Amino acid sequence: MANRDPVELAQLCHSRVKSPRDKVAQALVGDYRPEHLFTLKQSLAGYRYYQKLILELDQETARLMQALPSATEHPMPPRTKATAYHRQGNDPQFDLRSELYRIAGVDLTDIPGVSAATAQVILTEIGTDVSRFRHASAFASWLGLGPEKRVSGGKMLSCKTRKVKHRAATALRMGANSLCRAKGYFGEFFRRMRAKLGTAQAITATAHKIARILYHVLLTKEPYAETIFHRYDEQAQRRAEMRLRKQAAHLGFQLLPITTTGK
Repeated sequence: MANRDPVELAQLCHSRVKSPRDKVAQALVGDYRPEHLFTLKQSLAGYRYYQKLILELDQETARLMQALPSATEHPMPPRTKATAYHRQGNDPQFDLRSELYRIAGVDLTDIPGVSAATAQVILTEIGTDVSRFRHASAFASWLGLGPEKRVSGGKMLSCKTRKVKHRAATALRMGANSLCRAKGYFGEFFRRMRAKLGTAQAITATAHKIARILYHVLLTKEPYAETIFHRYDEQAQRRAEMRLRKQAAHLGFQLLPITTTGK
């Protein structure tokens, strides 16, 4: 006969359960109606069945990935992300991150918003060779993440993104949405775009930027580094300053920097 002692059943609680075991035991006191026990038995059998199917799928996925050629023989490099790598609940049972690094030759999970599951979807959809795309803009446009300008008679009609059903684009949008509270460049970019364009457009704009980073990383096999964005921002600021100075000089004005004096 099954054990129905509430005190002993309370000791089987998961370690994450913060409630005192005596309160859990009190909650387990009750009548065990036959129809409820039957439903619970079926639910447990269904859970174990699906867990068995997931395990078989993970084993088959690992077998197929091991058959793919290796792009590098070097060991997994240390992560550049500020947060440590934590296995997600829906990650396969095998070391997916190491397999993806072996196949791609670079750790894609270092890119903000790209988890191991996201990187797996990207590689299964586009592979590791992105040289067939002319540049990063063409790659983002193929994913449906870049604006498609419609011009008629010299007039801009619309610049919306194309409606493309692509698993890789969906994965990138989900990854971009996870950066809404992130620190660093991508988190600031997402929040800036959300304040300017709205949440939906901010997700697309951030996913577009992640796609361009993915293209560069897969093409050059260079690890992701956030410092490159700060350098680009400084260059863009210098170019903007040069444009303003040229326009001011053309109009007969001269720009002078604002000097602040301490009180």
